[in-house]
Amino acid sequence: MRRLMLAMYMSGAVLAGCSGGTVLEPPGEGSSTGSTALPAAPAASPMRAPTARSSPRSFRYVALGDSYTIGTAIKARNRWPNQLVRALLPDVALELAANLGINGRTSAQLIEEQLPRLDSLEADFVTVLIGVNDVFQGGDADTYQANVRTILDDLLERLPAKRILVISTPDYTLTPEGAKDGHAASKSAEIAHFNEILHEEARARGVGWVDISDVADRVPDDPTLVAHDGLHPSGKQYSGWVELIAPVARELLTQDE
Repeated sequence: MRRLMLAMYMSGAVLAGCSGGTVLEPPGEGSSTGSTALPAAPAASPMRAPTARSSPRSFRYVALGDSYTIGTAIKARNRWPNQLVRALLPDVALELAANLGINGRTSAQLIEEQLPRLDSLEADFVTVLIGVNDVFQGGDADTYQANVRTILDDLLERLPAKRILVISTPDYTLTPEGAKDGHAASKSAEIAHFNEILHEEARARGVGWVDISDVADRVPDDPTLVAHDGLHPSGKQYSGWVELIAPVARELLTQDE
């Protein structure tokens, strides 16, 4: 009997607790009489939209030239046009649409083979480095000058002057293999003269110009500036070129239309 009375007493206590206790209800739903709902969550502060970062303008880039442009004897990523693309980020986004440089090409061959290919490449920016093979193959200065004029005038029909950049030719006679040339002294003088022609014609047309001689002329004192073939620039030398080329290219490509 005492056990029965204890059981009834415990049941009553449980029922009493249910009828008068706290009831938790899902947020947003109405509560019954005598219940207490969850406290309302604090209002979320308005989120500030992230500041939009303007994307750099993209340019389709085509490099014209000879073995110095195509980067003979080194990996593609170490060619100076490829390094230039990386160096201009994030200010300028260059898409290297094509590197048309070919070993042994002269200014006349650039006109015949490379300029026509620009028709389908839709270039926004072009670099030109040509002349060493004109010297090496015994070309004369007058013919070279006429060819340079043809090249630059053709490019100016396609692009504004600020989208064209001309690069000087390094002196190959300073390299271990180039020094073996029996006419190294005269060839060196011709390269200097051809660079003067190139600079003069570029300046007359208002196109960009970079002289990379300050880096290329260090070759006799730094063998690491020469590729394993003993003749062409190494990736390290091209990096030095790009340190000179990039500021000029950036200035040209960020000018207002």
